[in-house]
Amino acid sequence: MNSPFLAIPPAAADAGDGLWPLEQVVAELRTARAQWRAAQHRQAEPGSRELPSRDILTDITHALRAALFPLRLGPPDLRPAGEDFYVGHTLDRALNALLGQVRLELHFVLRHKSGNLDAQIDHKARGIVREFAIRLPQIRRLLDSDVESAYLGDPAARSVDEILLCYPGIVAIMHHRLAHALYRLGVPLLARIVAELAHAETGIDIHPGAQIGRGFFIDHGTGVVIGETAVIGERVRLYQAVTLGARRFETDDSGALRKGGPRHPVVEDDVVIYAGATLLGRITIGRGSSIGGNVWLTRSVPPGSAITQAGLQQETPPRDGPAP
Repeated sequence: MNSPFLAIPPAAADAGDGLWPLEQVVAELRTARAQWRAAQHRQAEPGSRELPSRDILTDITHALRAALFPLRLGPPDLRPAGEDFYVGHTLDRALNALLGQVRLELHFVLRHKSGNLDAQIDHKARGIVREFAIRLPQIRRLLDSDVESAYLGDPAARSVDEILLCYPGIVAIMHHRLAHALYRLGVPLLARIVAELAHAETGIDIHPGAQIGRGFFIDHGTGVVIGETAVIGERVRLYQAVTLGARRFETDDSGALRKGGPRHPVVEDDVVIYAGATLLGRITIGRGSSIGGNVWLTRSVPPGSAITQAGLQQETPPRDGPAP
């Protein structure tokens, strides 16, 4: 994705002379960059890109989506006789491009290590992309279960093709299945970018670390947030504006946030969570439960529970305050 603003010829750039203090702004931006890098103990390496490219990952992700569902998300002139050739060609380009992005993330992470760094990075990057490629058929099968679950769970859906072509929840879970594989393979920055591309496209925010089982369905979807350590079982259905978030953030002695640690809900199999519900903390929602719209829940519930806003309002909290 090339912006026309990135290819302005020098003559056109000179047209701004006298209208704005361009040299001053450029110099001050250079100073700001230098101050930031010094504060972060980082130094730009001449002749090389430091971090992965969001634009390249956009192209890679779109290519992977098309390779997974070629007759639905591939080119309009593709026919069944040419599927294998198209998938092979598309995957070869996408995986080679992904290899370059994996190298960039690994170089950024390992840049302070000694030894033959380029050889270490190349060997590790090739292994990551190879394993990612091997996982693509399983990702396709998981996505088939998600599409089927959406079709069975939405009376407005007329076909599985409509689900795949029209439903933002499927776009989000497609990105998540790809991002989660990258996350588990040790390239969390690439995974996060892939996830955020879906967030920008659909309004659905799923952290790539979240574990999500088969047959997952997000209906409508806008405003859904699923945190990094959330664990979701099979055949779970969410509606718009559902949050599976953290209740509190632990800090160390200096007041800095502690990274990692389970802090998001566990949702067991066959749970339905309706629009606007907010579930916070490492709580467990028992199998087969139904969580009503706009419910605010910070405690675990047993299997088969039916939790409503009215029911929660009638409960008497314990004397020592709400449950953690």
